Amino acid sequence: MAAAAILFRTLGDPTRLLILRHLARGEHRVVDLMSHLGLAQSTVSGHLACLRDCGLVRSRAQGRASLYSLARPELLDLFHATESFLEATGERVVLHHTGHDHGLPHEHESPRPLTHRRAQRPGLELTHPAGDTHQTREPQA
Repeated sequence: MAAAAILFRTLGDPTRLLILRHLARGEHRVVDLMSHLGLAQSTVSGHLACLRDCGLVRSRAQGRASLYSLARPELLDLFHATESFLEATGERVVLHHTGHDHGLPHEHESPRPLTHRRAQRPGLELTHPAGDTHQTREPQA
């Protein structure tokens, strides 16, 4: 049970979920994640270290940079199961999109205000039954 608790605690952080969501699209460098998420290098690196320590991401050297990717394809199954579960409870959270160039804005682009009473996690996209989509991540200057 301890391993499951550690996994869910790791996945319980909104920033780590955002990082995993981007890595589900393909390999990213720290600088790419910084740009997409509007976060400091130390923040992204710290979360990547946590995700790597938990076996969720891996890295490989490319020149002086490291490229990060998902370590386990089963994580995508967990994302899909989570999306299905939340949709069945009246929420729609998008944790994974297929393809690297998916045509969707990154979290730091065109933010909309949070209006859903149960949506308290930054960066998770919620679509209400009426089709109104909100992104809860505010851009950083």
